[in-house]
Amino acid sequence: MGTEHSKNKEQRSMVFLRKGPKLPAWEDALLSGREPKSLLKRGLRYVSLSLIMKGMTSTPDFLWGLHEVQKLNLSCNQLVVIPPSLGKLDRLVVLNLGGNCLKCLPKEIGLLRNLKVLFVNMNCLKEVPAELSLCRKLEVLSLSHNCISQLPLSFTDLTSLRKLNLSNNRFVQIPLCIFALRSLDFLHLGSNKLENIAESIQYLVNLQIFIVENNNIRSLPRSLCYISSLELLNVDYNAIQTLPDDLYLLRRLRRIAWNPMDKGLHIAHNPLSRPLPEVVEGGLDVLFNYLRDKKEHN
Repeated sequence: MGTEHSKNKEQRSMVFLRKGPKLPAWEDALLSGREPKSLLKRGLRYVSLSLIMKGMTSTPDFLWGLHEVQKLNLSCNQLVVIPPSLGKLDRLVVLNLGGNCLKCLPKEIGLLRNLKVLFVNMNCLKEVPAELSLCRKLEVLSLSHNCISQLPLSFTDLTSLRKLNLSNNRFVQIPLCIFALRSLDFLHLGSNKLENIAESIQYLVNLQIFIVENNNIRSLPRSLCYISSLELLNVDYNAIQTLPDDLYLLRRLRRIAWNPMDKGLHIAHNPLSRPLPEVVEGGLDVLFNYLRDKKEHN
């Protein structure tokens, strides 16, 4: 009788366990005695590890022993801190920390000398460590949707940086260090608090996409017209009343664009002075001809 009662109790416990919440893959692996390295995926290009959407509030200790990992995705969790141990993963090429609750990054991030892509978007950062500038191979950096208002001057050392997203932050002006990043071909500063664009923008000679929508910009600098590589210029939702006469020099802007994904000139929702609103409705060729004639008659 006692034996039968024990068996029934054990069966009920097994049923309860089966109905319980499923363990995250990495916890399940460790509890079953598997080697943490078994979580790594060896692709054609990178050795990668994804712990996306695992509900983690802290990083598992075993992570910092996986020295061969090159691509690490910790996005969409509830991480508040990334420990200094991050610096041990010195083979990292791609690191995604987006969609967490990070208030700062460890200075040891500067030890990731092979890092090329870094996403820290949608966090709670107020500043960026100067040591990030030691990642000289960095090509893509997204810091969007944070609380950042300035960048360290040492960012001038990120000479390989091609794409920089600083949208949805608290910048009042474009940080001076950005104008030294001559390799930039993509710069997004939308949804900040910018009131102007410095004449120094002309030094970004390789810029193809420049987005400053939803700011408080009142006018565009003449020097912007000398970036002949521009293919997309988005100044929607600003306070612009007039346009520089030399805007027609931006010959790679093919049209007045309305879809956010389209290349061209985005200039909707600005208090343009007359006759500019009617001219813009005629299309980019009409606008450029108007500006060219206006310059010739001045």
